[in-house]
Amino acid sequence: MKKIPSALEFSHQLFAERLSQGDTVVDCTVGNGHDTLFLANLVGPTGTLYGFNIQAEAIKNTRNLLTKNHVDTENVYLYNISHSKVDEILPYETTIAGAIFNLGYLPGGDKTIVTYSDTTIQAIQGCLSHLARNGIVVLVIYYGHPGGEKEKKDVLEFGRQLDQKQYNVLTYKFINQEHWPPFVMAIQRID
Repeated sequence: MKKIPSALEFSHQLFAERLSQGDTVVDCTVGNGHDTLFLANLVGPTGTLYGFNIQAEAIKNTRNLLTKNHVDTENVYLYNISHSKVDEILPYETTIAGAIFNLGYLPGGDKTIVTYSDTTIQAIQGCLSHLARNGIVVLVIYYGHPGGEKEKKDVLEFGRQLDQKQYNVLTYKFINQEHWPPFVMAIQRID
C-alpha cells in the first residue's frame, strides 16, 4: 500500500497526468531546478519551457541541473527576473498547458529573499491569461517564513474569488503536521 503523496509529489502527479510531449509550460520559481527538470522531461525536446527567478543563483543552479541531466535546452528559456513579468515575456499568442510555483525562498539560498503576494498574484494572473482549456497552474505554498502567512492568505483568497464557471480550484494539505507543512493550490481552466 502506498503512502499519501507529499505536497510536492502531488504537484508532480497533477502534471504527469496532464502534460504531453510538445506542450508549453512555465516554472515561475525555478529555484534549484528540480521542477524545471521534471517539466522539461514531461514536455520533451519538442516542448517549450519558460522559467523565472529573481536570483541569478537560481538560474545558474537550474541551468547546471538541466545540463547535468542531458536535457535539450533549445526550447528552454530562463529569465533572471520576477515571475510577475510572465505575461510580458510569453509571446502574445502563446498557450500554456501548465505552470508551477514553489512559494517561499530558495532552498539553500538567502532566506531573506522570498516571494510576495502582489508579485505572485500578478504572475498567477499572467499564467491564467495564457492557460489552455483544462490547463493547470499549481502552487506549492511554503509559508513558514516572515511574510509567508500573508502570502498564503492572499493567494488562497485570490483562488476563492475565481469564477467557478471558468476555473476549478482545489487545495491539498495535511492538517495534522507541525511546523507549517507546505500545501498545494491548483487552478484548472474549465471554460
